[in-house]
Amino acid sequence: MTVSLTDIEHALERLSGAALRTPLLRCAELSERAGASVLIKPENLQHIGAFKFRGAYNRLAQLDRDEQRAGVVAFSSGNHAQGVACAAKLLGIPATIVMPTDAPRIKLENTRRLGAEVRLYERQGESREQIASAIATERGAVLVPSYDDPDIIAGQGTCGYELVEQAAALGMRPAALLVPCGGGGLLAGVSTAVRALLPETAIYGVEPENFDDHARSWKSGVRESVPGTHPTLCDSLMTPTPGALTWSINQTTVSDFLVVTEDEVRHAVSFAFRYMKLVVEPGGAVALAALLSKKLNLEGQDLALILSGGNIDPLVLDNCLSEYPDP
Repeated sequence: MTVSLTDIEHALERLSGAALRTPLLRCAELSERAGASVLIKPENLQHIGAFKFRGAYNRLAQLDRDEQRAGVVAFSSGNHAQGVACAAKLLGIPATIVMPTDAPRIKLENTRRLGAEVRLYERQGESREQIASAIATERGAVLVPSYDDPDIIAGQGTCGYELVEQAAALGMRPAALLVPCGGGGLLAGVSTAVRALLPETAIYGVEPENFDDHARSWKSGVRESVPGTHPTLCDSLMTPTPGALTWSINQTTVSDFLVVTEDEVRHAVSFAFRYMKLVVEPGGAVALAALLSKKLNLEGQDLALILSGGNIDPLVLDNCLSEYPDP
């Protein structure tokens, strides 16, 4: 299986009127610090505060009537959970979401508020995959993966398609694009769209230091795993190994992978709040963190980055602002 530009264009049609066409923003302070002209795609302003709505809606909108009546099941620490719950609510489909007990409170509350049934599990000792699979089998429900699915990837790819269109309207063809990477679904979809529309653009996936499985896989040439037990603020990027489908795409479409530290992520969250007036969660801020910490020499070029989510607990935001009062 693979994903094509045509798949992404069909997803755009399904999402028309359902997903938000998030804007393309500029920040003078960011461009000055980067020494480049930077465009920002804020998916933290998307429905449910993250890009995940795009893929979830594209997947659920294609279910037949029997599948819709049986409902859907997903597992997620938060953003995919909310994306599926929101899409299911809009389409009138019952949804059950398997979530860890330590998921950010804001993500748990929002998933329930959207009408989904939440089944909690313990990260240590329970398998979310097995729980979700058992529920799906018992109810005859459709299991909706968070990233390793062609329809999910195509939906996420609409973010990249929009970015290229919006940049063109400004007379810009970004030389480089930085994209957050967890399971790799957003990166796979966006890189597919951008590689087809702007083949000269360098595309970089960005990961947190404790979940750098894509960066390791890139170096070795095969899918690598990380322990997955180290703490990280980036709960939305806690995937210990690349997806089989997402990796098969990303290893051919991505130029390289970058890794940022936890402190660099905190700095980026604070910077986004203070200078861009945007609330961004840690996992959603990794691309910004890579740019601010100068992981690449991109001075004098036109650049773009994606802020993938904004569902941050107030206490975490407060800590980031306190630790970096003037980033």
